Amino acid sequence: MNFTILSQVGENLTLLSNELWFIPFDIVMIIFMTLAVILTTIFLIVISIDKTCHTVQMMFVTNRLFSTFVLGLFLLGSSIFTFRNDLQQIQYEDSLCIFRGYMIYASGAAQNYSNVVEACYRYFIIIYPTRLYFRSVRFQGFIICLSWTFCFLCPLPFLLTNNIIYNVNNQICQLPLHRSFLLIYMAFSIYGIPILLIILNYFKLVRYVKAMSERVISANTLLHARKELEIVKRILTRITVMIITFLPLTLFIFMSFFDSVPKYHFRIAYAPMYIATFPLLIVLFQFTDPLKASVMKIIKCRSNAIVARVT
Repeated sequence: MNFTILSQVGENLTLLSNELWFIPFDIVMIIFMTLAVILTTIFLIVISIDKTCHTVQMMFVTNRLFSTFVLGLFLLGSSIFTFRNDLQQIQYEDSLCIFRGYMIYASGAAQNYSNVVEACYRYFIIIYPTRLYFRSVRFQGFIICLSWTFCFLCPLPFLLTNNIIYNVNNQICQLPLHRSFLLIYMAFSIYGIPILLIILNYFKLVRYVKAMSERVISANTLLHARKELEIVKRILTRITVMIITFLPLTLFIFMSFFDSVPKYHFRIAYAPMYIATFPLLIVLFQFTDPLKASVMKIIKCRSNAIVARVT
């Protein structure tokens, strides 16, 4: 069921159509993204104040959390913008709409490439265990900065060519889904390349570790390599979840080359990403022992302080 209204923009009357599920849908998206932003903020503060988290391995967790935080902020801003327009039943493009669209692409790419950076680090540890420079904070910090630079430059053509436009039906500024080179470029550079790199990285490491087990090497070296391979396997699992999360968007992009897409395609396509972000942060917390230990230590200290005050 839907209802239509007339909205005056300048001197033109534009017929808008609002579905009854828009408002509750927007509220759910805002709630999930607010929780995600709050949780990433807490994790980043804990990492910054606890020196036990200041390690090379935790750099990758911090990088992933920060990219999630930035993406979450702009997705939250976008969902609030959508909610306001749906609630007021208006067609309105604010001054930050196109910038939000650009930042969603850039920070989304940063989140995807954060997994690539970590996978490459594990690759260096297993393939080149004696080259300590690859493990250094300076080198990995340079790689992380390089990845962020690439991620901000990657969607720049969308912005410079004015291809990020306001979509009235979905109340969002994004690349329109139709047959175009920029759409292929976006899908491949932001999603396709990181997925392919991590899959290739994993299978190359599997073959290398299998070859190691057939050679005469120390048990500690083989055990360390298998441990690192398990971490890469977790990264591959995250990529698999990402593929599932972006499956609706992928299907709509594929459909746009042959037929018209559903009217509310962006609302449907981005919903899994909004909903999945918070649970994935909980999973990240469970599998990151230094972060978990730091949070538990802070909770224990606060509990002891409360008990001391009471007694």
